[in-house]
Amino acid sequence: MELRIQNMESLASHGNITGRKAMLEILEAGLQASDSYHNTRKLLRLEGNKLIVGGKEFEPTGSPKSGDEIFDLSRIANIYVIGAGKGSQRMAKAIEDILGDRITGGHVIDKKGHPVILKKISVTLGGHPIPDEDCIEGSKKILDITKDLNESDLVFTCISNGVSSALTLPVPGVNLDDVRKTTYILQLEHGVPTSDLNSVRNHIDLLKGGQISRKIQPAKAIHIVAHFPSTYEQLMYRNYWLHTLPDCTTFQLAIDNLKKWNAWDEVPSSVRKFLEIADPEYETVKAKEFERWTCRIFGLIPGYKYSAKLLAAMTKAEELGFKPIILSDELFGIEALHAGKYVAAICKTIERSGHPFETPCALFTTGEMVVTVGKEKGIGGRNQEFVLSAAQEIVGSENIVVGSVDTDGTDGPGIQFTKGLGDMPICLAGGIVDGETVKEAKQTGVDITKELKKHNTSPTLWKLKSGIVATPNISLVDLTVALVMGRDK
Repeated sequence: MELRIQNMESLASHGNITGRKAMLEILEAGLQASDSYHNTRKLLRLEGNKLIVGGKEFEPTGSPKSGDEIFDLSRIANIYVIGAGKGSQRMAKAIEDILGDRITGGHVIDKKGHPVILKKISVTLGGHPIPDEDCIEGSKKILDITKDLNESDLVFTCISNGVSSALTLPVPGVNLDDVRKTTYILQLEHGVPTSDLNSVRNHIDLLKGGQISRKIQPAKAIHIVAHFPSTYEQLMYRNYWLHTLPDCTTFQLAIDNLKKWNAWDEVPSSVRKFLEIADPEYETVKAKEFERWTCRIFGLIPGYKYSAKLLAAMTKAEELGFKPIILSDELFGIEALHAGKYVAAICKTIERSGHPFETPCALFTTGEMVVTVGKEKGIGGRNQEFVLSAAQEIVGSENIVVGSVDTDGTDGPGIQFTKGLGDMPICLAGGIVDGETVKEAKQTGVDITKELKKHNTSPTLWKLKSGIVATPNISLVDLTVALVMGRDK
């Protein structure tokens, strides 16, 4: 089995070496569980000339149709695979490996910096979290595939985190620069969570919010999503980011959210004008329309919070002698800087008094934190900010080690907005810190407080040999772990 963390030796070569080695085993277990390839292979089976798609564990609870979907390939004219998002290639790769030359074609948009692993299906690498021209070009290629589809065709869609940037094709009157400015203002300068951001993005785009699936009609469709809520009802009526499925947001909600975040007057006038017109022709797909179509939905890894990655990491922690404890599965929209300090404070209490948990223990949190950067231009990500802020609180501790990764292997925009630093990879996955990190920073001439203010966490962690490099895959959101190995003597 290939390790996902690529720089294990360097990360475990300094500081609290025993704690760092344990942390790396735990994080690696969580990252390994965030691989969509193997479950896609379970979802699709080829028996002679029959393609069987299904598996009870991949069906949303309450789905109106259950059981295997069986296709007689002699009756299928063409098979296409389209997808978008970080790690979407892993899903498409499984389909490619199963069907081989039976695939007519397809196109997938992944994040810049990721390797191209597909052969039959073409790939575009686009900007993330802010879309670029390549995202548009990739989206046009996907749109071209949908133009001549008919009832005898079969389309697989593969969607994962990052799809909202990757799948970008602006509506008339709104150009790419307008979309880029809007996304940057909301996501980076204001720290708007995806739930509020996507009401805007979905309504200034021709493909988001289920519109790409509208264009697939009348072909048969199998919609594969990397991970999914537990119920069919949630997918139909509360979805805002799985863009092959119905959208729960509206033009009015987009306007309300811009005003809620005090960004209405900051976004381009073209965006405000388009949202105010609210042309029904450009409204996103709703459940009533979607349920008329010939399609099935399958999720590879159920549960957004208590997912495979969390269970795998907790199991590994227990094997290593740590009592696994979930502190929170709701770190959504919370500033990473504050979250890191708070978790570190809990660790210090445990180390000092054995309350509220006895040592050795492993504290887990998951979710999707945010970093509000304002006008700063540093290179970093929320998981990296989390660990560096924690490092400032655990100075001198011999017992505490804190690690955090984005399970897709890329934490933050990387060097999309600025030049890289020497041999630093295009994007780190997260970082590991311990009680010696601040001391090591001073010895290296790194001012952590100053760099945090600039949100320049990637170069900082890289210089300290504490930045995690990982192979890309799908995201099961953030995995943060804090180990408290013992009590103060």
